[in-house]
Amino acid sequence: MFEQCPGASNIRTPTIELKKCPQCGEEVEMFSTDMQMDCPKCGFTVYNNLESCIQWCKYAKECVGEEVYERLMKRASK
Repeated sequence: MFEQCPGASNIRTPTIELKKCPQCGEEVEMFSTDMQMDCPKCGFTVYNNLESCIQWCKYAKECVGEEVYERLMKRASK
């Protein structure tokens, strides 16, 4: 898995989002180009929502791995 989205060069201006840590509930700041971020409170790895970019990014399968890619593509086609 990449540290940063390899398709980020296709994105003009990264956005920042607040994600809620599923482990402790702490807000985690994450740029749209970040693949994952560790929660500053508990250290749990929070992943960015990739379902939108996996449908169009040429790096998607390499980025998230074949198993996750297939599962997300199956979910996206429903």
